[in-house]
Amino acid sequence: MKASQFRYHFPSSVDEAIATLAEVAPHEGRVLAGGQSLVPIMAFRLSRPTHLVDINGVTELNRIRVQGDKLCIGACVRHAAFARPVVEGVLGTMLAEVVKHIAHYPIRTRGTFCGSIAHADPSSEWCTVAVALGAEMIVKSVRGERTIPANDFFAGMMTTSLREDELLVEVRLPLLTPDTRFGFDEFSRRTGDFALAMALTVYRVEEGRIVAPRVAIGGAEPHSRRISAAEQALEGQRPGPERFSLAADQAARAIEPMEDMQTSGEYRRALVRYTTQSALERSMGDDA
Repeated sequence: MKASQFRYHFPSSVDEAIATLAEVAPHEGRVLAGGQSLVPIMAFRLSRPTHLVDINGVTELNRIRVQGDKLCIGACVRHAAFARPVVEGVLGTMLAEVVKHIAHYPIRTRGTFCGSIAHADPSSEWCTVAVALGAEMIVKSVRGERTIPANDFFAGMMTTSLREDELLVEVRLPLLTPDTRFGFDEFSRRTGDFALAMALTVYRVEEGRIVAPRVAIGGAEPHSRRISAAEQALEGQRPGPERFSLAADQAARAIEPMEDMQTSGEYRRALVRYTTQSALERSMGDDA
């Protein structure tokens, strides 16, 4: 099939983009960045926008910069930009590790970090990163700018608190201290398929005990989220297989798994248990 008829807009600045979006959003206007999610569903006519606002001509959105203690990622930055660390330290290494799991190389060369966040697919690796690290979403409209914390941004499956006339211009991730440890793992039926479950774990170790643990789960529920029960099982404890197993059990119990004809809730619980323990074990690196 082919997409239904639409009018194409190609703004060259953020101001022009948000002005155009304010005009066309009430009339089924959509933003086009990487198009790796939007274009396929348009081709199947599952989405029929009457206006497309292509932001690829807005050069100021295609940049990565450090501002204070934050890494700021513009709306047109591709997944492939993270194949090598974009910033020195733990955060750059983490993003380079996670991006390996995103779809296939051709998709990574076109799809965008912020597009993945705005699309809010349950299986989005970047959504899980955003939740784990407490990212800030910077959105703009003709009414002005607002900052939305990750915990308030994701509202459900492919649903966010982004208003129809707002443009997600930037995502800000906190830089991580050198003593931060992290581990990531996900499970999909085939390499490049949508993940059925994933886990990102982040923490520090002080005097041999875990400090400030963060355990984020994606793919298993309608949207990524942190699992407080798993974090409580880790806080103040010595890292190791037994403690990691207990935290993984807590994560599996805490989720409300999605189900479909091929994947039962119990299977997803098992995958959450596996990916959480695997991520925690990977966080130990050579100490494992």
